[in-house]
Amino acid sequence: MAFDFKKEYKEFYLPKNKPAIVTVPRMNYIAVQGRGDPNLEDGEYKQAIGLLYGIAFTIKMSRMGGRRIEGYFDYVVPPLEGFWWQEGVTGIDYAHKEDFHWISVIRLPDFVTRADFDWAVGEAERKKKADFSKAEFLTYDEGLCVQCMHIGPYDDEPATVALMHTYMEEQGCVLDITDRRMHHEIYLSDARKTAPEKLKTVIRHPIRKA
Repeated sequence: MAFDFKKEYKEFYLPKNKPAIVTVPRMNYIAVQGRGDPNLEDGEYKQAIGLLYGIAFTIKMSRMGGRRIEGYFDYVVPPLEGFWWQEGVTGIDYAHKEDFHWISVIRLPDFVTRADFDWAVGEAERKKKADFSKAEFLTYDEGLCVQCMHIGPYDDEPATVALMHTYMEEQGCVLDITDRRMHHEIYLSDARKTAPEKLKTVIRHPIRKA
């Protein structure tokens, strides 16, 4: 059976819909950076998602071709994630999506090296006849965070964030969003196929002890 990150690491991907504090270890990602409203049809964000999945599935299916990746095991491609920020704003202002900066990511299994990643970028470009040069190999050490499962539309996230911030303060912590530690979302639902009120999104904020 294929290794499923969501099931094996439930503390990071399947939290309860009440806040909790978690220490997130260093992980490697396929990453594409950009800016602007993610809802724009054929916009930069949706193009980025195409790049991410193109590389993710090239790596997953490498065993079917000529590339032999040391330590490879069959796995389910992890969910889409995103780091979000806006200039001059601590947190997120959902009323001004046009001001978003984002890094859209998909987690890489630990056996994938930078050389394997570079191969996958080249292979995806060769097969799809497209430019994948915006994709980066990103290592991110998230550390101490407060997180919660948000169920419902993305625009309703502020209510969940408020619960998270109240909880972290009760635990003697303060928000630690910086230019290196950002608002983080993990998308467990396909927004194209799921009713807004049923969307499941992990929301994670970096914190530190007060």
